[in-house]
Amino acid sequence: MTTITEFNPTKAEAFVEGLLNILNSGAISLMISIGHRTGLFDTMAQLPPSTSEEIAQAAGLEERYVREWLGAMVTSRFVDYNKSDRIYYFPPEHAAFLTRKATPDNIAIVSQFIAQLGSVEDQIVDCFYQGGGVPYSAFKRFHEIMAEESEQTIVSALTESVLPLVPGLIEALEKGIEVLDVGCGRGKALNRMAKLFPNSKFKGYDFSSEAIANAQLEASQLGLNNIQFEVKDATIFEEVEKYDLITTFDAVHDQARPDLVLKNIYQALRPDGVYLMQDIRAKSDVSGNLDHPLAPWLYTISCMHCMTVSLAVGGMGLGTMWGEETTLTMLEEAGFSSVEIHQLDHDIINNFYIIKKD
Repeated sequence: MTTITEFNPTKAEAFVEGLLNILNSGAISLMISIGHRTGLFDTMAQLPPSTSEEIAQAAGLEERYVREWLGAMVTSRFVDYNKSDRIYYFPPEHAAFLTRKATPDNIAIVSQFIAQLGSVEDQIVDCFYQGGGVPYSAFKRFHEIMAEESEQTIVSALTESVLPLVPGLIEALEKGIEVLDVGCGRGKALNRMAKLFPNSKFKGYDFSSEAIANAQLEASQLGLNNIQFEVKDATIFEEVEKYDLITTFDAVHDQARPDLVLKNIYQALRPDGVYLMQDIRAKSDVSGNLDHPLAPWLYTISCMHCMTVSLAVGGMGLGTMWGEETTLTMLEEAGFSSVEIHQLDHDIINNFYIIKKD
């Protein structure tokens, strides 16, 4: 029980200092996103100490905007600055976490979500008053950002970390099995598997026609003939014992009806088939997430995307932080009885569930 105490000036001062840090951090997140999207981080990582004019020219950008961006980078201590020569330098220790060569450690990719979420703030505020949700269509770059994130957390680690979680799976894929990815987005992971394992057959479902079009285009460019993509609602696909492996990569918690999706996955798996699910590492009750290093971030993502897109179509609105307890309960209710939870060093946000159909 909380006890009311007298106003503590020291506590208040520490709190307001923290608020100022939050304001600066929120602002710099936007600048990180811009640095990633414009290629400025990648450009500077390849340059010697340079002027703003030289950096802008190398990146093919307008110098005045680059100079102001550099102001944010210098004052946030991301970039070093020599006043006498007006020279900027991007330390390699910083580039290691902010460039496309930093896979799977490129934090700049995830920073793009801040601007994406901010673009729907007005609609989210309306939902606080009126209920309902904000549909996927309002998030203009979401699938693009998720595809980038998938490349560094899933695609780059497929053969070394993710697939080996299931004993014998790589050997089975090499011989030839049937694989379904539910909520495949732009199909980055599935296309990579189709290229690596030509004897297996792959299929990807997603309700976004834009995402499926991008997945099909990439498959065509790669010359793949062992893969298909379809626009399909995961709550209503009805297939029986058709697949040896089904995967979902951060795709269940924001579904309208995760319970129905999991039941459909159970039904579509062949006997002794495997369901590999990557989903958020958290507890279902907020009290269990007090020490979670990214809990505020994930609850914000949930409020402004994962929960609201589900509610927008009359769904359950479980949200990003549905947690391990709810996940395990829903898997059991779907019919699964054999579940293992694994964690990988390169992915601090997610659990990897290895689920077998007995």
